[in-house]
Amino acid sequence: MNEKIHRGLSLPLIKHYLVNTYMFKKPGLFFFAAILAVWAKVAEQWSENSVPAKQADSAAETVWWQSFQDAVLNQLIDKAYQNNLSLQIAGARILEARARLNQTIGNLFPQQQVITGDLNYTRLNDGLISKLPGIDPDHVTDQLLFAATWEIDFWGKYRRSIEAEEATYLGSVAAYEDALITLISDVAASYVNIRTLEERLGVAARNVETQTESLRIATAQFQAGETGERDVQQATTQLAQTEAQIPRLEETLRQTKNGLAVLLGETPDQMDRILNGPGRIPPSPARVAAGIPKDLLRRRPDVRQAERAAASKSALIGAATADLYPSFSLSGQLGASANNQGQNSLTDIFNWSSRDLSAGAGFTFPIFNYGRLVNQVRVQDAQFQQAVLNYQNTVLVAQQEVENGLASFVCQQQAVDRLTQAASAARRSTELAMLQYKEGQTDYTTVLTAEQAQLSVEDALASSRGGVVQGIISVYRALGGGWEICQGQDVVSEETKAKMAERTPWGKLLEPSQHMPASMVEKDTTHAEEVQYPQINGSIKP
Repeated sequence: MNEKIHRGLSLPLIKHYLVNTYMFKKPGLFFFAAILAVWAKVAEQWSENSVPAKQADSAAETVWWQSFQDAVLNQLIDKAYQNNLSLQIAGARILEARARLNQTIGNLFPQQQVITGDLNYTRLNDGLISKLPGIDPDHVTDQLLFAATWEIDFWGKYRRSIEAEEATYLGSVAAYEDALITLISDVAASYVNIRTLEERLGVAARNVETQTESLRIATAQFQAGETGERDVQQATTQLAQTEAQIPRLEETLRQTKNGLAVLLGETPDQMDRILNGPGRIPPSPARVAAGIPKDLLRRRPDVRQAERAAASKSALIGAATADLYPSFSLSGQLGASANNQGQNSLTDIFNWSSRDLSAGAGFTFPIFNYGRLVNQVRVQDAQFQQAVLNYQNTVLVAQQEVENGLASFVCQQQAVDRLTQAASAARRSTELAMLQYKEGQTDYTTVLTAEQAQLSVEDALASSRGGVVQGIISVYRALGGGWEICQGQDVVSEETKAKMAERTPWGKLLEPSQHMPASMVEKDTTHAEEVQYPQINGSIKP
């Protein structure tokens, strides 16, 4: 397998599961085999790729939307990044996963550490007191103990659980990045759709003007007795049909704006102000640098998320297998007790002579469990297999999405070229048909046919121009471009963190350095023999 692929995506995880699995190495080997199987099904080149592979670095650039040179689009994406609630939900899941990882790490230490204390009062039976002179009938005892129990991680059960939670945590970071890619792409697609609808409304409005003039001419011809009433009725029908398209387009436009408002975390009534009125469809570049699949698919967060899900399930096989073997534990307690009988006093609890000390060791070997533990291993193995198949499917789907985006981009470009010629010819045809009609050289059916063709072609041209840009957006979405803007940033707003800190003692875990890795890519290229505490620089102001 390509060394760059090893280094960029899978090598640390493979190393993690092969080197640090203690006696349970099979899950790591199975995971390694799954990685090989996945990358064996990655294509060497895109079917529609027209840009040399050496330009791959520019394919999924961090701020690809800025290549459209549209200031409004840039502002919309910035606003969505700051305010989108679904993205912040994904960020809160990172905090949850980080807390779960810390909780699991705690199992490496004594699992039970408690301080107990009690004070008991007993009134002795009067009959007993009469037989035991000198005994105080009011019997009071107090006790203070520190107790600890530690199940030794002899078979690596807790370490396997930590590996699983670490993979889950990193998967939550990848899920956040994938949500960010989706958000950016959805905002860009919605914006382009809005501009496309505005242009289609413009086409309809211009055709209404043309057809209104045609109706005026047909009416004048009829009133002069040069034509029949049918021409007037045909012109009226054509005009009414074109005018009827406008409300439908306006309804779709309003719905699209409302959808964009949700992405921005705004109310719908603010959209016209934010969009700053109608605008043009952003111009598209002539080519897209798609690179090669193996260089770019490894950047997709959903692929990394699927890989980490498989890694987590692999580790859980080892954790479940450890339950088949004896568990060894140490226990002990240290404290003091006192009573009020005779010369004793409850304050004697603070004397060294009142100490209580006990220690012990033991083991538990599960037998006659009627297949429960073995079947738990089977459950984990089946879940691991599901995760591997999902990982393989995610890679295949990723390739499909890129191919579909490239095909859409290329085909829409070709359609725009043809429709541009067709629209020019349709407009000229309408002009000639109207001139001939005025001169009595043709009937109104010719004019009607020309106007219908013009409206259809110009509307299709506007849609295809928007389709070219949508194709580019789908390519960048499929290539996994755009998530890099969250690097060095936090995943929840300062306002949200303040509310969480007010409710719960989060301590330093809300600091970015404690819950975010510096970079998913950097994380992939580090050694993973031990649990790494993520580090990050910078902050965000969402």
